[in-house]
Amino acid sequence: MVEQLSALEMASTEKRETSMKAITLLYHDVVKGDMESSGIAGAGAALYKLDVDQFKAHLDAIAATITQPIRLVSDLIEASDLPVLLTFDDGGISAYTQIAPLLESHGWRGHFFITTARIGEPTFMNADQIRELASRGHVIGSHSHTHPSLISGLSNDVLLDEWRTSAQILSEIIDQPVTTASVPGGFFSTDVAQTAAKAGIQWLFNSEPTTQISVVAGCRIMGRYNIWRKTPAETAARLARGDMSLRLMQSLSWNAKKVAKRLGGSSYVKMRRLLLNLLRG
Repeated sequence: MVEQLSALEMASTEKRETSMKAITLLYHDVVKGDMESSGIAGAGAALYKLDVDQFKAHLDAIAATITQPIRLVSDLIEASDLPVLLTFDDGGISAYTQIAPLLESHGWRGHFFITTARIGEPTFMNADQIRELASRGHVIGSHSHTHPSLISGLSNDVLLDEWRTSAQILSEIIDQPVTTASVPGGFFSTDVAQTAAKAGIQWLFNSEPTTQISVVAGCRIMGRYNIWRKTPAETAARLARGDMSLRLMQSLSWNAKKVAKRLGGSSYVKMRRLLLNLLRG
């Protein structure tokens, strides 16, 4: 059953900063050569997919550089240091076949955000696999129901349905409330956060490269540092240990894209798809 916020909590829509901070890395799928074998198909999605050997190198490099275990959101309230979290978007089959076993080989657990309309499709996890990951200690969260290309452009009613439907499906699969989620495509807005909070989401990850954790309508908003297919293992390790220069570079790039997204809206999405298809050849 989806947990609901009180009317008093929902009335407070002001974005507030908290004293908590975290470094969160944003991964997607991990594949063995074939970029179409897991998760969302297409040139845009392929830019975020790592080869399995590359992903192993990332984890080894992170393990060698951090002095603390990888954390989960449930650990953050008590954390006194700058915790590191690993998240994986979309819900592709590689979450079960590749990513989770490799995380567990280091004694770590991750956050897996599922596009629930795709559950059971050939390149996505099925309900049994999702349930098993939860039983092994991984966090299962929503990545919306249908993965809209421009989620921030939806009406509040449609947004609320995206979050509620997804959270309900996942809650029924893992037999516990789903209180974490991530925003598809990086199109975050206050309405996206407010409707997620109304659907019972307590931790919402977006794609803004920041360690700051803020609060909207009682929901904690967490940024993430993007990992791309061409991201070297050393870069991932430097981000995990809080390298200020890399964090600043991602922040500058993100803010430039944020302006383009705000001005372009759906046109930005169309132009990005066209460019990616041209680059793919």
